[in-house]
Amino acid sequence: MKCPFCGHPDSRVLDSRPTLDGTAIRRRRECIECGARFTTYERYELLPIIVVKKDGRRETFDRSKLLNGVLKACEKRPISYETLEKLVEEVELALQKQGSTEIPSKLIGELVMSKLRQIDQVAYVRFASVYKDFREIDQFLDIVRELKKDQEVD
Repeated sequence: MKCPFCGHPDSRVLDSRPTLDGTAIRRRRECIECGARFTTYERYELLPIIVVKKDGRRETFDRSKLLNGVLKACEKRPISYETLEKLVEEVELALQKQGSTEIPSKLIGELVMSKLRQIDQVAYVRFASVYKDFREIDQFLDIVRELKKDQEVD
C-alpha cells in the first residue's frame, strides 16, 4: 500500500486484526522507504448508499465526511477515536440494513444523534445544533432541558 507520508508504493504489515464488531480488518503498516507507520482498514462493500439531501440533491455516502462531522462534535471531549470509528461503523451498518440504496440525510442525522446521546451529552448538543440548524438560543435550551428531563427519569 502506498505510504501517505512519502508516497512510496510499498509497505509491510506489522499487525493485522479484526475490529471489535468483525466488519473490518485493521492493519498496522510500516513504509519500507521512510519507516513511517500508519493504519489501514479493510472493509467489505455492500450496496452503494446514495444520500438524499434536504433539497433533493443526491450524493454518494461518504464515511469520512460522517466521521469528520462526528469528530467536530466531539472536539475536546474525552471520547476515543476508536469509539467514534465504532459509532460510524454502526451507523453505516444500520444504513446498509435498510436495504435501500437511497437514504434520506435526516435518517443519518437521527442515527448519529441517537448514538452520540448515549456517548456524550455535550457532543450530542453540538451535533444537534448543526444538524438541526439551530438559529435561536431557545433551541439549545430545549435540547438541554430534554437531556435533564431524561436524567431525572433515570
